[in-house]
Amino acid sequence: MKALTRMAGISALICSAFMWMAFSSSADEDVPAAIGPLPELEAPNPDQVELGKHLFFDVRLSGDGSISCASCHQPENNWTDGKDLSLAYPGSKYFRNTQSIMNMAYKRYFYWDGRLSGKDPATQVRDKITETHFMNLDGRIMQERLKQIPEYVKMFQKAFGGESSFGKTLNAIAAFEKSQISKNAPFDTGKLSKQAKKGMKLFKGKAGCIKCHNGPMFSDFKAHKTGVADHPDLMTDPERASTFRSVMKFLGIPNYENLRSDPGFFTVSKLDKDFGSFVTPSLREVAGTAPYMHNGTFETLEDVIDFYAKGGGKNAELKPLKLSKKNRAALVAFLESLSGDEIDFEAPVIPDYQVIENWLETKN
Repeated sequence: MKALTRMAGISALICSAFMWMAFSSSADEDVPAAIGPLPELEAPNPDQVELGKHLFFDVRLSGDGSISCASCHQPENNWTDGKDLSLAYPGSKYFRNTQSIMNMAYKRYFYWDGRLSGKDPATQVRDKITETHFMNLDGRIMQERLKQIPEYVKMFQKAFGGESSFGKTLNAIAAFEKSQISKNAPFDTGKLSKQAKKGMKLFKGKAGCIKCHNGPMFSDFKAHKTGVADHPDLMTDPERASTFRSVMKFLGIPNYENLRSDPGFFTVSKLDKDFGSFVTPSLREVAGTAPYMHNGTFETLEDVIDFYAKGGGKNAELKPLKLSKKNRAALVAFLESLSGDEIDFEAPVIPDYQVIENWLETKN
């Protein structure tokens, strides 16, 4: 038993080392201190997108059949859940804020702490489906469930030219997520109000926001320490505290039993200087994704700007700013200009299980 425990610990450390290598290699790349529109990307296969849309809303992709990807990523909440801290698999609660899937095709990392490369969205889907505290489903069981649904059998055949598999399921959901891209943001169309233009000037200049929020996604995707205080529920809510400690153990965090603060990027780097730092979030669609920060500490954009103007929290990399109320309002106006068309999305009708008398006929 002790040998197995040691092997698990070694595996976690090796995993962390690879994640750190992936993060540091990309984080060291020069990111231009400029902002601009999102570049054009090749559109994903429409048949895979349609299949992925159904699977995204299907609760049978969770262990107990009670939650789906859409349980936390809701179109009516700009693909978030609108909560400060997200829920998790029944019987547990998570300890970080839900990020939107909008513009995921452009992300360099999928988690607040820098885990999982944005170049591999299918792996992000796999992590969410199979991870104990998210959807907790064995991929082998998932495929057997999907094969009992004639509509899915036909959709897999159309989208991939064959029967369902674990990998195809992940790729289909990833294709759907990649199809969700901001459109017609005033910043992109050039239709900025006078106040938003003033805010953009402050954003690039006096306020210094562009130092970390740059590029087409308004993020350098690097880890920074802003000093945001831990959410009070992290250690006072037993369901969140137990999830937190369990995840930290899996990630190989030393002395995880006594950990009382979210280590952030430290989970990847294992360097003391990175404790409490988190990856810069994208500001696209930020007006509709409150509450803000990795733990939903701030309810409004005004709260966020006030926090930064004060120089952040304890051990922050920030310096206080002298911003008048008018300047702060202008910054909010600019941030609001980064949000585009409202999401007009109708959830698909999810097909039921059926007894398939002739399975081969469903493939034709």
